[in-house]
Amino acid sequence: MTNRSASPAQTPIISVAGVSKTYASGHVALKQIDLDIQPGEIFALLGPNGAGKTTLIGIICGIVKTSTGSITADGFDIERDYRAARARIGLVPQELATDAFEKVWDTVSFSRGLFGLPANPAYLEKVLRDLSLWDKRKSRIITLSGGMKRRVMIAKALSHEPRILFLDEPTAGVDVELRRDMWAMVRQLRQSGVTIILTTHYIEEAEQMADRIGVINRGELILVEDKAKLMDKLGKKELSLQLPSPIDALPSALSEQSVALSDDGRRIVYTFDTHSENTGIPALLRQLDELGIDYTDLQTRQSSLEDIFVSLVTER
Repeated sequence: MTNRSASPAQTPIISVAGVSKTYASGHVALKQIDLDIQPGEIFALLGPNGAGKTTLIGIICGIVKTSTGSITADGFDIERDYRAARARIGLVPQELATDAFEKVWDTVSFSRGLFGLPANPAYLEKVLRDLSLWDKRKSRIITLSGGMKRRVMIAKALSHEPRILFLDEPTAGVDVELRRDMWAMVRQLRQSGVTIILTTHYIEEAEQMADRIGVINRGELILVEDKAKLMDKLGKKELSLQLPSPIDALPSALSEQSVALSDDGRRIVYTFDTHSENTGIPALLRQLDELGIDYTDLQTRQSSLEDIFVSLVTER
C-alpha cells in the first residue's frame, strides 16, 4: 500500500519505499511499506502489540535489515551511507538500556563521542536543562526515577544533534503528569527543527501530539492521514438525549434508526455522519415527540481517535 503525501516542493526527510521484512522463521513482520515523513512534523505510528511498529523503526535506524525495499534519511541511503544516515537519527528505544552506575553527564557525553563529534558542553547543558535533568547531571542513573531515566535516554539520543528523533513508546510506565511534561518537551524539540516519529499505545498521546498519524496492523500500513482530516473523515457524532426517567426499551418505531438505549435506560443515543447533508436529527426529534418521549437535555460528542483506531483495526 502506498502512503506518499510529499508535496513536490518539499523533500521528505525520511522516505521508505517498498520495504518488507520476513524473518528466517517465515514470520512476515512488514508488508510493502511506503511512507514519506516531512521535515519538522510529528508523526505518530499507532498499532496493537506485534503490529510491526518497532520492526519498522529498527529498519529505518539501521538496526534490522530489510528483506526488500530502500530507505533514505535526510537524503542518505540507510544501507549504502549507513554512518551518514545514522548520524542524522536519534533513537529512544522502548527498553531503558543504559549503564546504571554511570553519571548522567558522563553517559550523555559518551553518547555524543560515539558519533565522532567534538565535545560541546554548552549544547549538552542546554539539552539537560530542556529535559529538567541539569540538577541531576552528577547523579548516578541507578538513583533516578523511571521517568528521569527515560529523560536520560532522550538526552543520549539528542547528544549528537540529530535532525530526526524516534521515540518508541516514550511514555510507557510514566505517570500522567510526567507524560504531559514530555509532550511539552517534544513540542519544543519540533520547534527547534527536529522531526519526531513516535510509536504509542496511548491514543491520547497521538491525539495531543501528532500532525499526521499512521496506523499499522499485522505488518501492513493500513492508513496514513493528517490527524484533523482523519478525525473529520472517519469521525461520527453522537447525539445523546437525557430522559427524565429511565425506560426499559426503545419503541419498535425507532428500530430502523441508528438509535441505542444506554445500559441504565436514561439516555437515547443517536449516531450520525458529520458529512451527511441530512443528519436526521430534526426527523428523530419529531418522531420522539410523536411517540411521547420527553428529554431534559441533549449533547453531541465527536468520535475520539480511539474509536476510529478500534474501528479501523477491527475492520481488518
